[in-house]
Amino acid sequence: MAKTSSILIGIIVGYILAFSLNMVDFSLIKDASWFSLPRPLYFSMTFKWGAILPMALMFIVTAIETVGDVTAITIGGAGRDPKDEELSGEVIANGFTSSLAAIFGGLPNTSFSQNVGMVTFTKIMSRFVVGIGSGFLILAGLIPKFGALIATLPQPVIGGASIIIFSQISLTGIEILTSEPLNERAKIIIGLSLVFGLGLTQVPMAMDALPDLVKIIFGESGIVIACFVAVFLNILIPPNKSMASEIH
Repeated sequence: MAKTSSILIGIIVGYILAFSLNMVDFSLIKDASWFSLPRPLYFSMTFKWGAILPMALMFIVTAIETVGDVTAITIGGAGRDPKDEELSGEVIANGFTSSLAAIFGGLPNTSFSQNVGMVTFTKIMSRFVVGIGSGFLILAGLIPKFGALIATLPQPVIGGASIIIFSQISLTGIEILTSEPLNERAKIIIGLSLVFGLGLTQVPMAMDALPDLVKIIFGESGIVIACFVAVFLNILIPPNKSMASEIH
């Protein structure tokens, strides 16, 4: 029990320590209301290609990210590849909830990659546990004071708890990449995707001369450019003879 709850215990201890050092700001709780209901179509809906096109491209990326997260969760939590119905179910659920969020003026949803680290670390993949977490999120939305209480968690506490999570995400990604021998084609695709994805986030001024639409799509996150580079190269670079014979 202590091992499984170690991250939660660390957050609680860190929160108590931060409170003793006067690092917790409770003003958010005072200003928040007690109860709030979401209002559908509260904002007037307009359709502009300048917003639709970037969002559509980003949603393709989030769908691919969802496939990657589900793959990492099943490999890290259950030691197996995901089933087709698991992948399709997750993508459909992501699309449905994103459409629902738009009705209430919210942004599209994405799969929460930090859960990959949690599942890999705890080996817990129960829907019941996910349901409990969803219940807390719903309460935080319906009861703003409860949401504000959670928001009082200082960044150092969240960062300390995230260290182990992101380490597990990184190791799971490495495990997926090295699960099969990498040929020259795979090395080029993976290498160039990492170069563009990490490079543009480290040197954002490299896109200063590009149109604003391009900067919005590719400049905000390295995931978007890395995804498109990987997909484009996977289509462009032909498989070698041994791969072609295996496919045939």
